[in-house]
Order: sequence, then C-alpha cells, then structure tokens
Amino acid sequence: MGVKDVKKNSISETKDGATWVHQSLAQVKIKVMKGHSDAVNSCEFCFDDSKIVTSSNDMTLRLWDTASGVQLKTYKGHSSFITCCHPDSANGKLASGGWDKFVYVWEVETGKILWSAIHEGIVTTCHFSSDGKYLVTGTDLDFATCVWDAREGTLIKKLLHHRSTVTCCRFSPLENRICTTSMDRTTKIIDMRTFKTTNNNITLSLGGHINVISTCSFSSDEHLLATGSWDKNIQLWDVATGVYRTKGPMTLSKGHEGSISACQFSKDGTSLVSSSFDETLVIWDVENLCQKFALKGHSGWVTDCSISENQKWVLSCSKDHTVRLWNIESSEDIPVVLEHRKNIGLRIVNCQICSKPFSITQLEEADNAKFCVFCRLEHPSMYEPPV
Repeated sequence: MGVKDVKKNSISETKDGATWVHQSLAQVKIKVMKGHSDAVNSCEFCFDDSKIVTSSNDMTLRLWDTASGVQLKTYKGHSSFITCCHPDSANGKLASGGWDKFVYVWEVETGKILWSAIHEGIVTTCHFSSDGKYLVTGTDLDFATCVWDAREGTLIKKLLHHRSTVTCCRFSPLENRICTTSMDRTTKIIDMRTFKTTNNNITLSLGGHINVISTCSFSSDEHLLATGSWDKNIQLWDVATGVYRTKGPMTLSKGHEGSISACQFSKDGTSLVSSSFDETLVIWDVENLCQKFALKGHSGWVTDCSISENQKWVLSCSKDHTVRLWNIESSEDIPVVLEHRKNIGLRIVNCQICSKPFSITQLEEADNAKFCVFCRLEHPSMYEPPV
C-alpha cells in the first residue's frame, strides 16, 4: 500500500452536458440529470447544497450545479469503475475510490489530484471527517479499513476487524468515532480518541441483520445509528444510551422489496431516506418508525441517496445512468402522506419534558406517548417501548 503521483488525470468543463427534465405532473417534483454513460454508483450534495458530485462506472466523477442541473466539471483519472466519492466542501476537496484499487483526493476547482494511494483490494467506500483532517476507506479483498491523513496522504492506521468486504464507512458528526459495515453481517464502531494508543479500537460490535449490512448513517446528534441491509430492513440503534442492549434496535421494515443500498438521516433526525435495488427510495418517519412515502422513477437499481442540509431535496443515482433530484419540501401535503397519517391515526401532542410538539400514532399507549423521541433517548428509563 503506497502513495502514487498521478499525472494522467484530466478535468473538463461543460455548460450544457446535463439533461434537465421536469416532470410537472408528479406529486413530488423530479428533475433528472443525464451525463454519465454507465451506472452511477454514488452521489452527494456539497458546498451548502449548491453542488452535487457523482461517481460512475464510466470512470468519471462529475460536478453538477444543483439549481440548474448543469454539469460543471468532469474528473478523469481512475482506470476502472469508480465505486464511491465524498466531498470535503470546507477545504475544496473530493475523494474517490474504485476498482483500480486507488483512492484519489482531488482539488475540486482545478481537478488536480493532490494525492493518491493504492490498496490491496477494490476501494468500496470512502468518507472525510467533518473537519477534513482524516479520510477513511474500506476494501473488499483484505477486508481492511484504512484511516489516512487527508492533507498529507499518509496512512495512519490499517484495521482488519471485519471478516469480509467492508461495504460502508462513516465518521460520526463529532469526529470521534468511525462506523464500518461489512458483508460479514456486522457493524463496528471505532473510537478515534484511543486510536493511536491501543490496538483494540472497537468499542461496539453490532449484528441485528440476517444478510449483508450495506450502509450506515449517524444522526447529527449521534443519538441514533441507522444500518441498512440486504435483508431489506433498517435497524435504528440508540448508541447514546445503549438501550438496544436490553430492548434491541428499533426496526424500519416493509418499505422495500429489494436489498437496501444506502440510507441517510435528515439534519434534524426526524426523517431518514433509503435507497434500494427495488428501484425505489423511501422516506421514513423516524419518530413513529413508519414509512411516509416512496419515490419511484428510476429504471434500475438505486445505488445511493442523500438528503440536503435544508431538507428540501433528496438526491439519488442509479444503474440506469441517471441522477435524480426530488423536491420533498411540500411532501407533507401530498395525498399519499395525508392518507397515511389518517390511516395510522397521527395526532400532534406536546412533549412533557421539552414542551415541543411531536406526532404520535393511535397504536401508541397513552403512557408511552408523553415524550418526544429525543427526550426518550435522553431519559430511556421513562419510556418503555410497546411490545
């Protein structure tokens, strides 16, 4: 494993390379961006939601303007499929990994490759810490999780704590933990605070799924960790209090008919978006542990999803070569959501601890409907989940 000085990279600028299709009759407005010539594997908002970055089997990364859908730049340097990408907006960087076993860190504006490093296997996942100091990557052959100095490109630590392909790795918002998921059906949480002083950095090892665990996402307050699986379910783990040790995780189920490829919490933690090989996305109500609505339109596996900081947009990409932007700003008013709320008997009450309003269902027992989900997490002894 080492660093490579790459010279055969290129960047091009395009002003009209995207097809921006507005489906005006859709209940959720959809805009479709076309430009990639093969399956799109990952997508992320960046630069305060003003830009979108994508990676593809066509061996390119692309930068798009969110408002217009125009393709701004194309980055070339990988010699095979690009499996993942992640932006460091604060420092103007972009990381990518692929089948060529390389991770590249790019300067977004110029397209210059700042550094690169080769792994023993395909790079399946990559993620910057929020301060941009670290980059974590995962691989498929040696089942490794590698933590890099994101500025210098030096390897800080290589972890071999999984027994199969690492499918996803994510830094926690507060930067002191890394979560990794794997085809070995486990989720590991690594403590960065003792990272350099001990060999045993695994603070939590979670199961909970009966098939490959493909994705994970922390809520912004780090109370909840979501894990998604090829078993078609999402598990919500209360990693702040550890109540899952006695109560088990909370489950979001019956939303997808295919394997789950990705999931991400909204910034306020009340919603979760997931994507699936069943060609759909689902928006979940985290507080009530139920599906709000599904987004349909892709004609191939949906490989990744993201939700904007302002929570107005959901982003998705697919094997159908397209990237889609879904406007969910007024989703609470669409008929399917209104009907769903009616069917499960949602009503608004005020939390007896923080006084903030929250919704509950007619299925919840009166004694368990006094506190919002955030206060339940803060005071787990006051809340007994219904059997």
